[in-house]
Amino acid sequence: MIFHEACGHSLEATSVATGDSEFSGKLGQQIAASCVTALDDGTIPNEWGSENIDDEGTPTTKLVLIENGILKNYMIDRLNSRRMQMPVTGSARRQDYSYAPTSRMRNTYIAAGNDDDGEMIATMGDGLYAKSMGGGSVNPATGEFNFAVQEAYIVKDGKIDHPVRGASLIGRGSELLTRIDRVGKHMKMAQGMCGSLSGSVPTNVGQPMIRVSAITVGGR
Repeated sequence: MIFHEACGHSLEATSVATGDSEFSGKLGQQIAASCVTALDDGTIPNEWGSENIDDEGTPTTKLVLIENGILKNYMIDRLNSRRMQMPVTGSARRQDYSYAPTSRMRNTYIAAGNDDDGEMIATMGDGLYAKSMGGGSVNPATGEFNFAVQEAYIVKDGKIDHPVRGASLIGRGSELLTRIDRVGKHMKMAQGMCGSLSGSVPTNVGQPMIRVSAITVGGR
């Protein structure tokens, strides 16, 4: 959920092609910590966001968005392919025929890393362990996001202490990506519905446990 809201929407050509994304014009540049690799893959068999072809008839793809912190690709539909003079990526989607298709996420995830989950918590000092995320929103032009935490715990001196409620995470996508200092070994996916210009479409979100060195926490 963190990557989907904080960064995924800002890598869709819907916002990139018009310069309304914080990542416009940054292909080949370092936009994340070197431990971060992220993909949007529509080819995973039987997953919630998978498809054989997109809603413009283009075969779906496995698209590496960020590789070791370097921005490699955007998600591109036919209209924005002409605007950007870049090839389509099989990312055009729409809810139904009452919408025009545009670039959308499919199964979007941060790839598994090499860090141990327990070690991440044991060495973090004081902080917040967000075990389960809720919904959120983002402004692709600025990268500013906010989303709710469904289940969270205060961590004191590297030990999980007590649960908290009503927490929310607030920040900017470009800053969050550079502040990820640990990526766990066990990537998991979850299903959801994503709303945008072309309606509501099924998407998967996924990531292993990650550690962010600093982020604004709101709520009670």
